[in-house]
Amino acid sequence: MLAASALLLAGCAQSDVAAQSGERQWQTDLYRDHPLVGKIWDSHATRFVSETELWSAVNEARYLLLGEKHDNPDHHALQMYMLEGLLQDEAVAGVVFEMLDRGADEALTALNQQDLESSAEIRDYLQWDVEGWDWNFYGPLVEATYSRRVPIFSGNISAADVGQIYGADAADYQHLAAVFDAVTMEQLNRDIDESHCGMLPASQFPAMLRVQQQRDFTMAAAMQGAVADGAVVLIAGNYHIRQDLGVPNYLLQGDRSLSREDILSLAFLEVQEDVVDAEEYLQRFGEIPAYDYIWFTPALTSEDYCASLRAPQ
Repeated sequence: MLAASALLLAGCAQSDVAAQSGERQWQTDLYRDHPLVGKIWDSHATRFVSETELWSAVNEARYLLLGEKHDNPDHHALQMYMLEGLLQDEAVAGVVFEMLDRGADEALTALNQQDLESSAEIRDYLQWDVEGWDWNFYGPLVEATYSRRVPIFSGNISAADVGQIYGADAADYQHLAAVFDAVTMEQLNRDIDESHCGMLPASQFPAMLRVQQQRDFTMAAAMQGAVADGAVVLIAGNYHIRQDLGVPNYLLQGDRSLSREDILSLAFLEVQEDVVDAEEYLQRFGEIPAYDYIWFTPALTSEDYCASLRAPQ
């Protein structure tokens, strides 16, 4: 039943996904008529490519990182489309989810020996954090993977881990700091500040940065723990999959035989009203582009998430 359900979902996604021909029925509305919506940007060739060209690159990747803005349903539909295509070709060695932390590892180890017959049973068995991660978005991805008995791995650290990192000596995490040069570390600090709306005390930057790095290190380690033939897929937020700042760097650190060409980062990004140059979405600060490919979608909202946190003037 789960297999049939997954195929149905994938079929719906695939028929929906003719974005470049304008046939896709987007679930989000904002800036739907933006000239970039539905287009796929190849950051290395610096041109738009067809879906067929994207698939050709995906099929060559050893590690496939699928990004998202967590609350955008179109991003999850596109993730489902990509994942299902690989699953149908039996080309997936494992799937790592940012949304699962180390506390789920015992359940995940035995998952494929379970006889779970519904989405709700899978959700409850995994003790999925439904308040933090909308099961309507992630359930289809988990179901599709489970229905083919492909291993699922947790990619996140637990709340207890976060507390431990905050209380630890910085010297214990030198192996993380050594991944990047000083320029990149400065960029990470700027991004930490911006992501907290400029309201985080500078004294907390080092601990927050260690948490961010440990998350990416953990995702990379989980991906490298999938030893079967096929690609390993990561489902995570767009920031985590950045080639310049995120998980790929820890994959390279963990396996010196890898090259960046073995790792493909595909971001699903919302368009911005006044930004029509695809290159601007890469937010370059160095030579390495943030993403190998960008698939542009409409936006969910134009709300300023920081506005509610700022004190009234």
